[in-house]
Amino acid sequence: MLEMFTGLSFPLGLALFLSLAFVLAYEFINGFHDTANAVATVIYTKAMPPHMAVVASGIFNFLGVMIGGLGVAYAIVHLLPVDLLLNVTSSYGMIMVFSLLTSAIFWNLGTWYFGIPSSSSHTLIGSILGVGGAHALLTHLPLADGINTKKATDIMLSLLVSPLIGFLVAALVLLLLKRMWPGQKIHKTPEERESIDGKKHPPFWTRATLVASAMGLSFVHGSNDGQKGIGMVMLVLICMAPAHFVLDLNTSTLDINKTRDAATYLGDIYDKNKEALGKKIDFTKTEASLTAEEKCDSKNAMVAINSLSAQLKDVDDYNKLSIDNRREVRRMLLCIDDTAKKMAKADGISAKDKDDLGKLRKDITATTEFAPYWAIIAVALALGLGTMTGWRRVVKTVGEKIGKTGMTYSQGMSAQITAATAIGIASITGMPVSTTHVLSSAVAGTMVANKSGLQFATIKTILMAWVLTLPATILLAGGLFFVGVKVFL
Repeated sequence: MLEMFTGLSFPLGLALFLSLAFVLAYEFINGFHDTANAVATVIYTKAMPPHMAVVASGIFNFLGVMIGGLGVAYAIVHLLPVDLLLNVTSSYGMIMVFSLLTSAIFWNLGTWYFGIPSSSSHTLIGSILGVGGAHALLTHLPLADGINTKKATDIMLSLLVSPLIGFLVAALVLLLLKRMWPGQKIHKTPEERESIDGKKHPPFWTRATLVASAMGLSFVHGSNDGQKGIGMVMLVLICMAPAHFVLDLNTSTLDINKTRDAATYLGDIYDKNKEALGKKIDFTKTEASLTAEEKCDSKNAMVAINSLSAQLKDVDDYNKLSIDNRREVRRMLLCIDDTAKKMAKADGISAKDKDDLGKLRKDITATTEFAPYWAIIAVALALGLGTMTGWRRVVKTVGEKIGKTGMTYSQGMSAQITAATAIGIASITGMPVSTTHVLSSAVAGTMVANKSGLQFATIKTILMAWVLTLPATILLAGGLFFVGVKVFL
């Protein structure tokens, strides 16, 4: 862990330390900001005592981060284009990191203070887009050179579509429960259960389902939102300590060989499908005629593959490469992977070759999409500890202020099961989604299905936060970055 400070001046080392502290602070705030979404139902329905619920949720959030993988983490990292990550100076990178984290923390704290279920995912992504856009403005580049627009579009679609899915699916699950068990105790509110049956807690199996689905939601929240924190740690490390983190320096000789061979096999597949890919890839270009940026163009895929093969010839340890060569290898690996993703969708390629392209991509990115174990543990602890505090403000909003009546047990079960399933699928597929928006939408869906009606004042507040989060954080992060560069550089 401490080797990342090797070769850094004291001011730069201090800045790196503070940057990592800011990331963990953001993740801690994310924990208590989003905790209510994981435990609101189980607390509101009295299935678990509040403090037991948040402690258990914190533990499951921790486990989710530890087991969740890195797909979502690198979806966050790749929001910024390769050249921006690899070519920034450490001072420039420091201003970028502090700008986006200050913006994200400020917005999260503000919405938490007012008890508004706002999305930490929107907050973080908006902040990243803000600094990317400001970078393009400062360097007089097209916006597409400051933001990975394709990745940003994919993420925004997932953030927009997932709440709609949560709303509809939760409503359908509730209607199914009402059809299968009409008139049962699961359709009572906690108040009705206590006044009619004289009992404070849900029936046994209902209670067990509520607890299990709440812990499942906590786990997938950790696996999705925790990965965003890991992605932020890696963004900081790649920008501010590139010598140690543009490539996984612990990569074995075997894996380096697999990476080089994977690139060669990709070239063989392209060559075999030359007729189908002739308009997408220029098989005549040579490296001498291209700049580093032009090598990343899909048309120059063969040049990128040949460049990588030359860079890795006889290399058995990434530590032996100079920092400039490490940067270039990372650039080529990411460019080759991006082209392979595009070629896998091309017409005229056999299903087997498309399948092989997908498998080879895993070997291509194996040494660039990594995170040190200490980073995963640190993020898991920050999110888990944050989860154990600050839950009260949003619980009441989710439990009582979305619908005109209190939430029934079956509504809580439907909303939690739907949210846990949707977020779990998103984590597996590597797409960031908002726990807040999926669960709030699911609760709203059950209220409509239950004919309870919605409190439109609350819905309006949530929607306003939803609509304003992206532009507000884009402007705030972009503004901080612009001012920081003008003042300090």
